[in-house]
Amino acid sequence: MTQIKQTSDANWFILLAAWSLATGSTLGSIFFSHVMEFAPCVLCWYQRICLFPLVVILSIGLFPFDKAVIKYALPLAVLGWLVAAYHNLLYSGIIPQEMQPCTKGVSCTEKYIELFGFLSIPMLSLIGFSIVIAILLVLKKRTS
Repeated sequence: MTQIKQTSDANWFILLAAWSLATGSTLGSIFFSHVMEFAPCVLCWYQRICLFPLVVILSIGLFPFDKAVIKYALPLAVLGWLVAAYHNLLYSGIIPQEMQPCTKGVSCTEKYIELFGFLSIPMLSLIGFSIVIAILLVLKKRTS
């Protein structure tokens, strides 16, 4: 019985880590938009569409812990990762600007910040989605 309780507690904390990262990423996104006044591009909005619901979905899976949350959260995280990967390829110039969906408004390659010379907003998004996906896959393996 104690082993089951410890496993359940560990799984809860793993899910809490995914929720914390999604929440921190959401707050960072809002900070960049409303405090720093960086206008989001079209691809940023698509990433937000995938990210913002993760905060709610993952929190629902926390109270009480429900492993079924993985099947709802993982597709959103993967879709957000795909958009973030495409955004990074555009941002780095690997994909030509002719294939850029941001034809009106803010450019998808607008350089607002570059921490340490490589951490752009699209890269931060890609890293965030990658970690959330990794956490959810670990949790999926632990609960199956």
